[in-house]
Amino acid sequence: MAAVRARLEPRTQTLRDSDTAKAAGLAGAMIANNVIALGSTIVFARLLTDYGSLGALISYLLILTVVGQAMQVATAREGVLGHLGVGLGLVSTMRNWTRTLLIVTAGLTVLSVLLRHPIASAVGVSHYPWAAAVGIPAGCLYLEVSLLRGALQGVGDYKGVGYSLIGEQAVRLVAGAILAIGLSVTGAYLGSLISYIAMSVYCLVQLRRYAAGYTPPAGAAIPTARVSLWSHLRGAWAPMAGLAIIAVLQNIDIIAAKHRFDTKVATSYAAVAVAAKVLIWVAIGAGFYLVPEVSRRRAEGQDTRTVLIKTLGIVLVASLPCLLIYAFASHLLISTVFGAKKASASNSLLPLGAAFTVLACTYLAVQYMLALKRTWFLLPLGLIAVAEPVLLLQAPRNPAGFAVVVLGIQAVAAVVAFALAFRRDRVRRDDSPPATAASPELASSS
Repeated sequence: MAAVRARLEPRTQTLRDSDTAKAAGLAGAMIANNVIALGSTIVFARLLTDYGSLGALISYLLILTVVGQAMQVATAREGVLGHLGVGLGLVSTMRNWTRTLLIVTAGLTVLSVLLRHPIASAVGVSHYPWAAAVGIPAGCLYLEVSLLRGALQGVGDYKGVGYSLIGEQAVRLVAGAILAIGLSVTGAYLGSLISYIAMSVYCLVQLRRYAAGYTPPAGAAIPTARVSLWSHLRGAWAPMAGLAIIAVLQNIDIIAAKHRFDTKVATSYAAVAVAAKVLIWVAIGAGFYLVPEVSRRRAEGQDTRTVLIKTLGIVLVASLPCLLIYAFASHLLISTVFGAKKASASNSLLPLGAAFTVLACTYLAVQYMLALKRTWFLLPLGLIAVAEPVLLLQAPRNPAGFAVVVLGIQAVAAVVAFALAFRRDRVRRDDSPPATAASPELASSS
């Protein structure tokens, strides 16, 4: 056994250190993150009588976290290239960014507290103004943890990123469940803010460990921070805008439902919407393949549309069993997972499932156009996103009719997105392939 172990250990270590193993580990962390998030949904849906209000607050927060999602990718890209500094230089950059962001967060927190009643009314949670006030500072803290995660990605600490993803959901579940006992919806919602603070501290510790172990090449100067937080944000405006549109299309229906339904029906609708949006995660996974492959083919002057068609096929194949379950076992599914009291809106599951399957396809079209460095699609899709809450506030007051309106809006957005996506660009001279192939990480974040 000792001889076998000695022979296999070098190969095992090589596998552990490979890019494939790192990517697989991060993918596993994402799966664990989503499983815990689903567990949180089930726990809070059973723990709270007004889960609909928590669902509306979470939807509001998800829209606010779009900036963080886009900036994590941008930070990872710049970190890989060394533009944010290395070793202590990178830590200095993140410290400066953190200081700036904390000042902004403090100012926006005061503003959010002063406007808590209008915000609560807009979100549809008038009984929970202090919970509504938490949204903006929580969004700022999510940006902080996203910047730090991006920095960890940039230095190759995928294990730290993975642990932070799992830890975020675990802290949210535990802290939210404990606080919900005494503070109801507000306490459950505070779990998100606490999780962002905890994971920011963890990521800062990981960055300091990296800096302590970093040894610069002999005679090389350590790059210092050369990018301000504001210029860094400006450089990622297109991905932020695209993801913001998707976030509104994905989450605004739960907020609108709080305005159209009573507490019992809104709570059931929020639970149904969680089940209906499962295909969005499939699209996000397919996007990991789509973006770098489209970037590569674009650089080589090849037709990129076949890549989009392939990823659409993945989503559509995955949607078939889901839609069959939604069609024939909607009530059984919702009552089993969330409880019989949360199943009054189960007849909306099929149209909602179809709506978010369509949105999953729209998400891929948006990622496709961002990979092609297009931006003009943002205007028509942005107008649809702005129009959606207006239309939903006029929708029928029954869940199935309301869901049909959601489906109609998503269908229009998809038609517009694909009409623009399938237009062929002229190949420009600066799109010629580089002398050496770009790494998948850089291609996926371009």
